[in-house]
Amino acid sequence: MRLLVTGGAGFMGSDFIRFLLTEQADVSVINFDKLTYAGNLENLREVENNPRYRFIKGDIADKEAVAVELAASTFDAVVNFAADTHVDRSIADAEAFVKTDVLGTHTLLEQVRQLKIPRFVQISTDEVYGSTETGEFTESSPFEPNSPYAASKAGGDLLCRAYFQTFGTPVIVTHSCNNFGPYQYPEKVIPLFVTNIVEGKKVPLYGDGLNEREWIFVRDHSRAVWTILQNGKLGETYNIGTGWRISNIELTKKVLEHMGVGQDRIERVADRLGHDRRYALSAAKLRTLGWAPTGTFDDHLAITMNWYKTHRDWWQPLLKKEHDKRSEDVNP
Repeated sequence: MRLLVTGGAGFMGSDFIRFLLTEQADVSVINFDKLTYAGNLENLREVENNPRYRFIKGDIADKEAVAVELAASTFDAVVNFAADTHVDRSIADAEAFVKTDVLGTHTLLEQVRQLKIPRFVQISTDEVYGSTETGEFTESSPFEPNSPYAASKAGGDLLCRAYFQTFGTPVIVTHSCNNFGPYQYPEKVIPLFVTNIVEGKKVPLYGDGLNEREWIFVRDHSRAVWTILQNGKLGETYNIGTGWRISNIELTKKVLEHMGVGQDRIERVADRLGHDRRYALSAAKLRTLGWAPTGTFDDHLAITMNWYKTHRDWWQPLLKKEHDKRSEDVNP
């Protein structure tokens, strides 16, 4: 099987590529990635010399670049991880999110349609459903996005539906809960808290801390995408969830306890604009395909925190680069 994986230098995409190249001997991968701030080829150092892997720098919103690459080989599937994903950044500047998550998805769909590539898997988020006080979102729940990021992902997902309904383009859409694990850019909550503690800083907690999220270990997500790619039904949507739900304050306490520091390290900050209160997914449809999460949330959380504690050489250069960029923005 030959795959084009977009956004494969990011956190989730790079784990999917490492999973494929280490556990699926008959799969070859071309990684097509723009290498934005969160794209890091260090994430793929262990597979960069694998003869079944090749990296190409490119933007999915660049019609010509996408057309050239997809026409150059025969692909069995395109898996679209490429996305701008950080909610706070989308609030500050939504334009990049619309370009990648909507226009970029459209560019890929057009090429998949024209070249008759057998499968296109769109990797998306539970945030398209909005917030729910009770119960669980199913694949038929309406879209009610509350942030520019969530709205941009919903736009891309709706284009996937439209292309299937109008043209018969062979799309499958996934909606996942929050991923965590090694190699996640340290702006996300778990690596942010761990790296802050390592550096002697406080951890910022939004509002009252009672916002609730559902979590999945990134390798379990990779396994779920592979299951859906192989066995999912074209035109369908699959939620990827675990039932591992926890409030932000309880997550914070777990991180602080594991890191051996007290709750005096919590810094309460003003709540995020449009902050969704609770996410919860029903993954019953996915489980009918034979997938289930492994281990426990606490086990995977410990693995993740220990990885960041022992891999400062990976995340400290990223933080320095981010700090230097902000300094340049303030003092051009």
